[in-house]
Amino acid sequence: MVNVVEWTRLEPWRVARGRTDRDESVIVKWTGPHASGSRDEAWRVRTEAAALRFLSEDLGAGLAPRVLAVDLATGRLVLEDLAPRTALDGLLRRDGAAAHADRLAAAARVRGELGAITAGHAEAYYRRRSALGPVDPAADRLGRVARQRASGMPSVPDVPVPGGVEREFGAALDELADPGPFLVLSNGDAEANNVLVRADGHADPRLIDFEFAGFTHALHDAVPLYVPGPGWLSLGGAAEAEIHRRALAAGVPQAEDDGRYGRGLAAACASYALARLTRLPVLDGRPAGDDSRAQLVATLEAAARAAEGALPRLAGWCRRVAAALRRRWPDADRDFGALAPYTSRR
Repeated sequence: MVNVVEWTRLEPWRVARGRTDRDESVIVKWTGPHASGSRDEAWRVRTEAAALRFLSEDLGAGLAPRVLAVDLATGRLVLEDLAPRTALDGLLRRDGAAAHADRLAAAARVRGELGAITAGHAEAYYRRRSALGPVDPAADRLGRVARQRASGMPSVPDVPVPGGVEREFGAALDELADPGPFLVLSNGDAEANNVLVRADGHADPRLIDFEFAGFTHALHDAVPLYVPGPGWLSLGGAAEAEIHRRALAAGVPQAEDDGRYGRGLAAACASYALARLTRLPVLDGRPAGDDSRAQLVATLEAAARAAEGALPRLAGWCRRVAAALRRRWPDADRDFGALAPYTSRR
């Protein structure tokens, strides 16, 4: 029994750092109604509790915080406090990437290790997850793929979609829908804000925020190493990507096959970029100079580089869209290659 006697909320999330009656520091998370007010989000606690206990109790993996207590009735979760670790993205913004090369490498490694350790264990995870409430493994695997298949290619003025591009888009979604040996557990968001590291000495990383966890294609978690996420205009070099691939291959040996890895990576990066492209109408309404516009251009161009070997037509289309957006938004016509690694979006 864990009795939390005091806590301080960590804004703006439903997260608090608390102390127990044994004077132990813990993290408390809770749920509430969806922002739209349309549905309850208690499933988030069920998913996170199941995923974290699956990792620590079923697989003996120390990659994430341990669950100390869970109360499904109130939607509360009490977790191990991983302090003094801190979020990697904050360190990168504060000090720059050069100061944290070892931590970037460690973050890439732990993401790959998550895939390697969980590959082949989907059935065991879903047994644990289903004991806490209804779950649909197919929805975890196909959610984003099904949405993209239903909506089709994004529409961009003056950039037609030839049939060859459509076919490669379909092939990318087919690749992601059938991961085969690449089916692994993901926390659902592999960005740097969900990796905690020690700021001094050995990085000793941990992954957090498993509310959207599920088994899906392993190379979704590689995308942030090739394509800048929403918070960034640039990324580091290829070293972290190769570290992730080697760590993944320890449990998914097919990751060493350049053809299979390349197809999965191309599909994941292209799918991610096209999902971001659906924000075009919103970004059109932003004022000139808003970095979200430049960030979309950087995303499309990085995804094109990652996809050009396996999906050359789709990669070419992404480049044409990026060029059209550079013309459409002169403020976004920037030389991203001249930026320091992990330059943040303002």
